[in-house]
Amino acid sequence: MNTPVRLYAALPAAETGGKDKQQGLEVTALQRESLGKPVREVQVTGVAEVSCPADRASVRVSVTSTKESVNEVTNSISRRLEYILQTIRQHGIRDEHISVRQFLHRDADTFSMNAEIVVTFSEFQKMEQMCRILLEKLDRSVHVGAPQFFHSAASLSQLRLHACVAAVENAQQKASKISQLLGESLGSPLLVREEETKEWRNEEEAAGREHSSTALLPLLPHIPIATASSQVSVSFSFRDKSKKKL
Repeated sequence: MNTPVRLYAALPAAETGGKDKQQGLEVTALQRESLGKPVREVQVTGVAEVSCPADRASVRVSVTSTKESVNEVTNSISRRLEYILQTIRQHGIRDEHISVRQFLHRDADTFSMNAEIVVTFSEFQKMEQMCRILLEKLDRSVHVGAPQFFHSAASLSQLRLHACVAAVENAQQKASKISQLLGESLGSPLLVREEETKEWRNEEEAAGREHSSTALLPLLPHIPIATASSQVSVSFSFRDKSKKKL
């Protein structure tokens, strides 16, 4: 019976362009018994980081009016709301991405009403066009807030998936190079295990830039960037050289 043989090798990290980031490499070449025949494999760790900008934005539009009667203030708000909602729908926004709230209160001998519309956009160009039209056509009783950018759940899910796939691809490339260095031929994967995942956003960095900027120059709305990292461990078999000789 053959005694298992273990060979350990370590190489420095390889730098690549783009958004993926490769880190340190761990390689273990193992020879162990399986059904009376030695099974040879290489174990590799791969790490990758993938980033993506926010894919959603919400805009808050508020309308205020003060009149001497409930009917007058309601009609005033309704006319503005109708125009705003028509403008929003003309830009292809469906009702499920629109929410409307109205508040009526009395101040002495007058009635005031506040209405708030929140719209969620996936196409930022449409959002900019709609905001520009509302600002041009409506008076100061209508306030269009700055857009708030965020990542959808589907976007974050795809981001994590891409990070894991990129980490596996990095591990496969490393294992292929190691097998060539050792004079072996890389076989099929035996085990893929995701060992660690991380996720963060660059909002803190953006806040620092805003604090350092002069108040005389208004800043454009910041689009946050989300980054996900994944570390995987992958085992590949070495092809049996004896089969090639047959």
